[in-house]
Amino acid sequence: MLNENATQPAPLGHPAPHAASVEEIADQLDTRLHRGLTGQEARARLARFGPNELVELPKAGWVRLLLGQFNNFLVILLLVAAVVSLLLGEVLDALAIFAIVILNALLGVVQESRAERALAALQKLAVPNAQVIRDGRQGAIPARELVSGDIVLLEAGNYVPADMRLMESVNLRIEEASLTGESVAVAKDARVVLDREIPLGDRRNSAFMGTLVSYGRGMGLVTGTGMRTQIGLIAQMIQTYEEEPTPLQIKLDELGKTLGMATLAICGIILVIGIFRDTPWSVALTQGAYAYLRSAERDLVNLFMTAVSLAIAAVPEGLPAVVTICLALGMQRMVRRHVLLRKLPAVETLGSATVICSDKTGTLTQNEMTVVKGWAGGRTFEISGRGYDPHGSFFEAGHPFDPRQDEGMLLMLLGAQLCNDARLERSGEEQGQTTWRMVGDPTEGAMAVAAAKAGLERGELQRALPRVLEVPFDSERKRMATVHEVLSPRVLPPGQLADPMPYLVFVKGAPGLVLERCERVCLEGETRVLDAAKREEVLAAADRMARDALRILGVAWRPLNAMPSLTSADEVEKDLVFLGLLGMIDPPRAEVAQAVQVARKAGLKTVMITGDAKETALAVARQIGLLRPKGRVLTGPELDGLSDQALAEIANEVDAFARVSPMHKVKIVDALKERGHVVAMTGDGVNDAPALQRANIGIAMGITGTDVSRETADMVLTDDNYASIVAAIEEGRIIYSNIRKFVFYLISCNVGEILVVFLSMLAGLPLPLTPIQLLWLNLVTDGAPALALGLEKGDPDVMKVPPRPTQEPVINGEMQVGVLVQAVVMTSAVLLAFMWGLRRFPGDLAAAQTVTFATLIMSELLRAYTARSERYSLFAMGPFSSRWMNYACLSSFLLLMVVIYVPFLDPIFSTMALGWREWLVMAPFFLAASVAAEITKFVLRRRAAARLAAI
Repeated sequence: MLNENATQPAPLGHPAPHAASVEEIADQLDTRLHRGLTGQEARARLARFGPNELVELPKAGWVRLLLGQFNNFLVILLLVAAVVSLLLGEVLDALAIFAIVILNALLGVVQESRAERALAALQKLAVPNAQVIRDGRQGAIPARELVSGDIVLLEAGNYVPADMRLMESVNLRIEEASLTGESVAVAKDARVVLDREIPLGDRRNSAFMGTLVSYGRGMGLVTGTGMRTQIGLIAQMIQTYEEEPTPLQIKLDELGKTLGMATLAICGIILVIGIFRDTPWSVALTQGAYAYLRSAERDLVNLFMTAVSLAIAAVPEGLPAVVTICLALGMQRMVRRHVLLRKLPAVETLGSATVICSDKTGTLTQNEMTVVKGWAGGRTFEISGRGYDPHGSFFEAGHPFDPRQDEGMLLMLLGAQLCNDARLERSGEEQGQTTWRMVGDPTEGAMAVAAAKAGLERGELQRALPRVLEVPFDSERKRMATVHEVLSPRVLPPGQLADPMPYLVFVKGAPGLVLERCERVCLEGETRVLDAAKREEVLAAADRMARDALRILGVAWRPLNAMPSLTSADEVEKDLVFLGLLGMIDPPRAEVAQAVQVARKAGLKTVMITGDAKETALAVARQIGLLRPKGRVLTGPELDGLSDQALAEIANEVDAFARVSPMHKVKIVDALKERGHVVAMTGDGVNDAPALQRANIGIAMGITGTDVSRETADMVLTDDNYASIVAAIEEGRIIYSNIRKFVFYLISCNVGEILVVFLSMLAGLPLPLTPIQLLWLNLVTDGAPALALGLEKGDPDVMKVPPRPTQEPVINGEMQVGVLVQAVVMTSAVLLAFMWGLRRFPGDLAAAQTVTFATLIMSELLRAYTARSERYSLFAMGPFSSRWMNYACLSSFLLLMVVIYVPFLDPIFSTMALGWREWLVMAPFFLAASVAAEITKFVLRRRAAARLAAI
């Protein structure tokens, strides 16, 4: 639990206002019920406690953020290499390195400013004005001037301006999905006093800052303002959590340090060996430098430039650029799969994810309450269709039927459409199909859609049976009633047309409470007395639907001879005929069940986290195949009884969490991370922001998500779909695999280059490559081919293997073997080619160096083709199936041809034109590394198959 800012004065009031009566709260807040604070007292409290607004903690300045990006060994090494290149006149190399470093630094600054944007989005939830009672008079004041003890009036359409204990509630319902994850508006009741430990989503006597009043009206005592509200706690959590480096950032930083130190050491050794080679040790120890400078066979400047050039070539300064480009192109591919990345390293982090903590509403489910089952006339039926689309069919025992042919069912659907304030609207076109949206309460919307699927069009019904009176829903009666004048009897069932009544009443509400107002029931097309047996039949049907975690409403009616006088609800809601039950749920997305199984095969654990009830979470988890045979479901109160360590110990056993609060979500993420998991957390509400930030990768909803969640998250789902997360993880794995491929390629090639120079000097041979050849080699082989490897489509079984271990380095054991094999074979082949060149062109060192230069470049270009997969052979992948690799290697080959065969470049690069006989002799040498790579992959595949067979 995070503590409030220590500079803030202690707040007034009860620590758990939902667990105290209104009178107790008023006494503790020192305010008068119905008269409120005096203006003088309100001003004094405002001065003492501060305005009702979110406070931003001091942030690091832009310059400090920028300088912090250079605190990296590889970046420092690159800057040194750039300075040396500049001193040696290699201006283009120096400028390229500087550009790479500055670009990466600017990207880092942009990324680190995300928390500030998240807070700015959170501050948008602030309400500009509030209706308050002070000195016994009602008036409007700026919401930032609210203080604890103020009395605030709430009406439908208002945003709640502060946390408050409700004093009055009249049919009050508040949408709290952005704070609690509850998928339907919460009915409030100011009269109840609740248990102190009750979860946030069940505090029916409280209202919270930033939530929306959707129905009714109320009055409340302000108990918390600004940073002392639930949203304030979230804002504080967002600001106090520090960003953690991603696995890729950690591993590349470690790799950079290792490569940098090794390269500097080897190049230093090469320089020392070059200075003292062929110098007698006695002379070297006494006057080695003088003897060296006197030696006609030595060129100190040339040797120094060779060592520096080799260092520049060996350090993969292109690595940050290729990684950045690879991640950026991966982001573009993810957009096509409905994923928008806000942070480049998040692409790779996805690939290492081991757990997906998924919000239920809108991600695993459609976020569209839908009637899926019903009971009417003694018949249990199901309704097909998707979300708010008014197209679907009715089924009984798997067989379709027309509900309009059943009098009781038709009446029930008429009631569902007419005793209803929601309306269905066309929202647009998507892929040639009409899309729909619901205006109003989601539960009422589900009933309206069910009626529309039976062909009952709302506008036509309202014209035929206009509403003339209504008794609104309230939390005590849990019913709603509407009275309609019968202007066009033809919309009624045939059995009602013989002697139609001028008026009729429809009632909907909680099944048991509607049933108690009924005297008769419609069964098999007939109206019968509702005796005890038939009452039990209705309740049993409701119980069966409740076990499926459905939200159930009952519908009843009666015809009227005259317009009733509304003296009380009892006058309307009496002597009713029970028509039936409608069971609804926010159904799972059709593609989610398959995506859960794909994730499971890929070694990914999916955990549902929701603010809904445990029964609802269980039902959805079973439907999508998320709940394992021994999987557990924990609730928020159960989490409160567990220590952090105890939760971490059972974290792997839990498949779903229900009735959770914002602090619970953070606790869950921390427990999973404690078990070594890389956690991807999804969410759409304000309540999700701290957990999104705390997770290794935060995933926000693009459609239903709040600005707060989107600004906090690393990535945004543009279709709010869990299946898109799995697709993004697949892309992330491909991208990380591609990064490994070009790192493997760069390291193996660079090690080979170092060893060629190093062993040549140890063997007393002339330098096999000039400094400019080393730099040109670096340009030709480290650029385009490495980038092409970053564009590979990935191995076909990328989602059939478990996530890589979080502690596994980029260069793992198998890759280290590959680097060793490549370095030995490539070095041997190139040195043999160099020695052949010395014999072929005696006395012409430039010709021998050209042979070495061409052999090394061709070896690395062909090696790039074999690096396209770590396990699959080149022929299984298709030798020339990657057009990017073809373009890259062709362009690099042409650059090689230019410096060999363009005459005026020969003196610059110390090259000479080679004939076809030379190329023919060189061919086995530059093919050797590729053949060795394929043999190594074959041996590794055999070993992997043997290990699997032994399991």
